[in-house]
Amino acid sequence: MPHVRRLLPADLWHEVPPVSALHPVVAAKMKTLETEAKARGIRILITDGFRSSAEQDAIYRQGRSDPGAVVTNAKGGQSYHNYGLAIDFALRKKNGDVIWDMNYDGNGNKQADWMEVVAIAKRLGFSWGGDWKSFPDYPHLQMDFGLSIGELQRGYRPPEDLQVAVL
Repeated sequence: MPHVRRLLPADLWHEVPPVSALHPVVAAKMKTLETEAKARGIRILITDGFRSSAEQDAIYRQGRSDPGAVVTNAKGGQSYHNYGLAIDFALRKKNGDVIWDMNYDGNGNKQADWMEVVAIAKRLGFSWGGDWKSFPDYPHLQMDFGLSIGELQRGYRPPEDLQVAVL
């Protein structure tokens, strides 16, 4: 994309090393999410975290040129996963089976475990893909730190030592 870059003012771009892991705050909040869910009798499995652009492109091809159902509208560089700012989760039953059942009540408290996890995640500062109107992504949790995908593509990054308030 060098030709596009030359057309835009230089101060729009920030040279940064490529992202290769979850942002430290996202990683820490992910661990807290797992711990708090476990304390409520809910076992979760983080099915995805940081994802390279090549991995994102492979997922994007699913349901298009590759077999399977469409699971994303984001190509490489267009997902918060590509910047270490998103995770996906599933539930783990007592027998070890991994499920994506939003109505499952494994802890027997008459509340869907999925929504209990979402409530914890939101309190920890994550936003939930299930709230998206155009293409809900129920396993998806992200922390964008106020940055758009366009800003991330231009090299803007949240500070590594950024703290997120927890209510």
